[in-house]
Amino acid sequence: MSLFSAPALGGAAALKAIPSPQKNHRTRTSDQLYLLSSQIHWLNASPSSLRPLRSVQQRLRVRVSSNDAHFNSIPDKNEPYNQKRQQQQQQQQLEPSFTEFITSERVKVVAMLALALALCNADRVVMSVAIVPLSLANGWSRAFAGVVQSSFLWGYFASPIAGGMLVDHYGGKVVMAWGVALWSLATFLTPFAAENSLLALLAVRALLGIAEGVALPSMNNMVARWFPQTERARAVGISMAGFQLGCALGLSLSPILMSQGGIFGPFVIFGLSGFLWVLVWLSATSSTPDQSPQISQYELEYILNKRQNSVAVETAKTKKVKVIPPFRRLFSKMPTWSLIVANSMHSWGFFIVLSWMPIYFNSVYHVDLRHAAWFSAVPWAVMAIMNYMSGLLSDMMIQSGTSVTLTRKIMQTIGFVGPGVCLIGLATAKNPSVGAAWLTVAFGLKSFSHSGFLVNLQEIAPKYSGVLHGISNTAATLAAIIGTVGAGYFVELVGSFPGFLWLTSLLYFLSALFYCLFSTAERVNFDDPAFQVSLY
Repeated sequence: MSLFSAPALGGAAALKAIPSPQKNHRTRTSDQLYLLSSQIHWLNASPSSLRPLRSVQQRLRVRVSSNDAHFNSIPDKNEPYNQKRQQQQQQQQLEPSFTEFITSERVKVVAMLALALALCNADRVVMSVAIVPLSLANGWSRAFAGVVQSSFLWGYFASPIAGGMLVDHYGGKVVMAWGVALWSLATFLTPFAAENSLLALLAVRALLGIAEGVALPSMNNMVARWFPQTERARAVGISMAGFQLGCALGLSLSPILMSQGGIFGPFVIFGLSGFLWVLVWLSATSSTPDQSPQISQYELEYILNKRQNSVAVETAKTKKVKVIPPFRRLFSKMPTWSLIVANSMHSWGFFIVLSWMPIYFNSVYHVDLRHAAWFSAVPWAVMAIMNYMSGLLSDMMIQSGTSVTLTRKIMQTIGFVGPGVCLIGLATAKNPSVGAAWLTVAFGLKSFSHSGFLVNLQEIAPKYSGVLHGISNTAATLAAIIGTVGAGYFVELVGSFPGFLWLTSLLYFLSALFYCLFSTAERVNFDDPAFQVSLY
């Protein structure tokens, strides 16, 4: 036996005598490794002769390093459970407190988004209040007044897809700033255009629709950049709460402003407010968290760490999305159609309630709507509150371990089945108080959709979330036009307004079923034609 073979055998025997590192202190194992390495160095043996011993030594090092984190822990068979528990504890430690959340930079961003959407809806509904004095002052017929109001939808129908493409290419901050500036200019010029030219009035109303078509895609883009997946439903809820409050503010403040400043009053005030918002938005916010000079290191690390465990989001440092998206592949996936159907039904129900419920209560219950508080602030305020509550519930479900796909389907089911049941209750209500209560509950439950399909747009294709939102918004605008106009023809043909509520309820139930069957929260590859995504 050679000189170094005996020590090698002795070393091997010593290795056999070393107890498992899982049952001893790491210091003993490290000392034994050090003595073994010293013995090898003292022998000065050739590498080929000591290859078996080094192989044993490497395996031992692997065992030591892999067991360091689990030293004196439960047996190996429970390691997966222990690792999962440790991950949950680490995740809970990383979750910010309520105070840290509401004072964070990302909440400042979403608060600005909520304010922008409030201005968006207020500028939209102010015409519904001003149309009466404008018609009297200019001698418009009811038919032409309807044309003036619908001119907003002409522009809104044309812009969402193009606006979504711009959002995907340039980012939500820039596009939102341009959108607010343009629709504020259109709002400011509306009364001047009405006094000078009917064509100019229709043009500025169409410009208002074009500019507002980029609002929701821009909001979705900014939320996806600034919020991890476990907080996005809450962020969308806060943003959409601003949208609903904008309607209440526009309807309630416009008569007051008109009484003080004439017809020009609300248009000038809301228009100037939009210009002020743009200045604050450009100076106080950033496109992405890593570009923000005000964000704390803790918040930045929290967002980036959370993002690593969720769907990747395109940032300014990544390659920009090509201007022309793959439309054919976008339409070839059933998750895309689930979003189109959901957004269309959401818009159908929203505009049916907005356009026809006052007339319904007046014709069925003979209610004087000028003195009915239910049709001013109460339903919209309830919807605004429930927007945040539904988002909070959705985020809590995901944080507790519920899959994102299942969470989105549950939220969307509540957001569609709930209003469907409430409309049936409204159709069968015997007095206006009960009917108003059903309508208010329908508003509140409808807000759960914002934690369903509206957040889902960011998840299946963050690269094309803007254009997907634009496509679904275009379909939703078309559905709103068909539903609003079709309701009148349906009542004339069938002679029953409650019958149209039953039809809308049925459409709600079918849309909820379609979404649950074909939606997913997993990322869908729209760039690879051969890619197939699981629907569940």
